[in-house]
Amino acid sequence: MADRRFRAWLPLVALYAFWVSVGQAVSGQEPLKGVVEARGYNAGESIPVSCLNRTIETGEHITDASGQLQYIPFPTCNETGRPLELFFGIEKDINCTLDFISDPFFHLLEFYIHNDAPLTCRIPSAPLPPSVLEHEYRVADSTSQEGALGTQSNLYTPLIIALAGTLQLSHLHVGNSLNLLVHAVPKSISSGKIDAATAYSVSPHTRNARVTIGDSLSLSFSVRWYPSTTLPPGWSGYGGHLYKSTFLYCLLSAGASAAICVAYFRGVDLPRRLRRYARDMKGGSRTPGGYGLPVANGRGGGYGGYGIGVGGGSGKKD
Repeated sequence: MADRRFRAWLPLVALYAFWVSVGQAVSGQEPLKGVVEARGYNAGESIPVSCLNRTIETGEHITDASGQLQYIPFPTCNETGRPLELFFGIEKDINCTLDFISDPFFHLLEFYIHNDAPLTCRIPSAPLPPSVLEHEYRVADSTSQEGALGTQSNLYTPLIIALAGTLQLSHLHVGNSLNLLVHAVPKSISSGKIDAATAYSVSPHTRNARVTIGDSLSLSFSVRWYPSTTLPPGWSGYGGHLYKSTFLYCLLSAGASAAICVAYFRGVDLPRRLRRYARDMKGGSRTPGGYGLPVANGRGGGYGGYGIGVGGGSGKKD
């Protein structure tokens, strides 16, 4: 009897032991290191800009002791006392005045404007982890450096600043009004991440600054953000589908057509109709099959009809 009771409880005991072992295994696991995804930027969070360090002799990039590309902070802006920085999702115009153009930086500007070397910068694609912040301007991941432009890894997004202008013997003209475009990773994929960025001078022949060694240089960045990698449509022709010149052209065409029609009707068609009507009225009694109409002399007649005399005429035959 006791043996039967023990056999009845045996499956329940085994199931309980199984659940206990599973619970212990789950509670004893530790989170895997390195697989936690970095958080995204919050709206308005600052994003530092650093640029590739180059030599003034040839414009070639400078490497560190380990042979990796060396990045340095963007020059300090007089307005903030800090290197240039963006703010996630914030569209505005950012002024960055460089107080003093040193001789080395002047020669680098010559390289940038002449396109001998690009002004290659970078921004963190997401807030950098603490281990990278300790070495903010070093190579973040030397084992996964990508491309000749030194993007290092997916921790950074390249930001190429295409400066335009003209070179003179004693000075430079720098196109200091720039558009800066930033594409964020679509929110459905990952929120608060940066996918691509670029900057370029606009109207460099009219909106520029004359710079010599020792001068200041004021840069104006018009920053625009896009929530995906797709640019919205913007080109619809000069003035769009319906614009003032087209409307005026249609109006003038309609007026000219109406004037030509009126002139033709009054100058050609109407006189011709009046002459035809007068001719018909004058010789209407001689039209074939017509009826004679009384005239001043009391005679009437017509081809194919009989005229009836009115007055003392000879309308009657003997």
